Amino acid sequence: MTINDTLDRQGIIHTDPDIMSGIPVFVGTRVPLQTFFDYLEGESGLTEFLEDFPHLSQQAMKVLETIAKAMLAQEQKARAHSA
Repeated sequence: MTINDTLDRQGIIHTDPDIMSGIPVFVGTRVPLQTFFDYLEGESGLTEFLEDFPHLSQQAMKVLETIAKAMLAQEQKARAHSA
């Protein structure tokens, strides 16, 4: 299962061909998930994203939590295979 699948299942993001040509967006908005990642890579990062999209603060934190959990699971899996 991909991170996008997990986020979709949790009701954080949504993909619909009729909304933004099917790119993943935060549920109930037209804010692309990629915009979130672009902000994270930018100078002000998460702080600026939350200032510009305060209504998405809870969803943004869930995205980060989901990614962190996936990364930890992947690391644990890699350690188990190398042992």
